[in-house]
Parts: sequence; structure tokens; C-alpha cells
Amino acid sequence: MSYRLLFAFLLFGITTLSAQKTKEIIATDSLKPVEIDPLRPAKAAFYSAIFPGMGQIYNKKYWKVPLVYGAIGTSTYLYFDNQKKYNLYRDEYKSRLEGKNTNASLTRLTDSQLISIQKGFQRNRDLSALFIAGFYVLNIIDANVDAALSQFNVDERLSFKPAIIKNEISSSNDFGFALNYSF
Repeated sequence: MSYRLLFAFLLFGITTLSAQKTKEIIATDSLKPVEIDPLRPAKAAFYSAIFPGMGQIYNKKYWKVPLVYGAIGTSTYLYFDNQKKYNLYRDEYKSRLEGKNTNASLTRLTDSQLISIQKGFQRNRDLSALFIAGFYVLNIIDANVDAALSQFNVDERLSFKPAIIKNEISSSNDFGFALNYSF
């Protein structure tokens, strides 16, 4: 019985002390209203759609700009490189059909090998075009999401904690989450 009384006393004392600290914090706390621009995500997405990387600059995430240009630039380079090699093998195959050999380094390849290599470069070229479009769209989505998330309050005074609440009606425990803001 004395352990329960001691435990209750300590629990009551701790909650009283924390309540007194809260009063001190409230007296010195100053809340500043934060301006929220509802068009900020749309502006960032628009800027990125017009000029890739401009939405990241608008969001002041300068470190993302080289990633955007690296991804789109590499995909563009691979597209043109595969197109050039595709044209080389296609032209060689066409000239063989006409009875001419134009490229001496490709004479060792058979016609079926030329067709197979040509299809491989065509497939790689098409995949590179898909990657260009994908990275372009990803650039727009990143700018939009980053602009939307930058307006959320991520102050240390916010907390999200699991909670167990005693239900007085059914005498059972209810589980849930509590969103707290401490002043």
C-alpha cells in the first residue's frame, strides 16, 4: 500500500512540476504567424515544366539542379549515341541489300547479326527517350512536392506520439495517436 502511495505522490509531483514549467514557457513564448502561399507548389511545377531545374532553384534547393541536368543530360546523350549507332548498322544493312559494302569494319558481321545489333540499339534509343520523359516529369513532381512540403510547420514543439487511453465507459484500453503542440 505504501508503494502505491509513494508512486501516486511522485506521479502527482512530476505532473505538477511539468505544469509549472509550461506556464513559464507560455509567458516567454512568442508565436509568429507564417505566411502560406497556396500557389507556391503550382509556381514551382510551372517553372520546372518551362525550364528543367528552375523549380528547384525557386525552392532554393540548388543542390538538386545538377542531379536534374545530370539525369536528363545523360539520357539525352545516350539517346543520340544509340541513334547514331543504329543509323550506322542500318545503313550498312541497306547498302548490303543493294550489293555494296560501305564500312570495312562491319564486313565480318552477317546480315542477321546486323539486324540483331540494329534492333538492340533501337531498343536502347527508345528506352533513353522514355528516361528523358521520365526524368522531366520527375523534375516537375519533385519541385511541386518540395514546394508543398516546405510550407509545413516542422517545429520541434510539435510531436506525434502513440497513446493508451483508459476508456471509462467500457473499462478497456483504447489505443491511438496524439498530436501535441507544446507552448
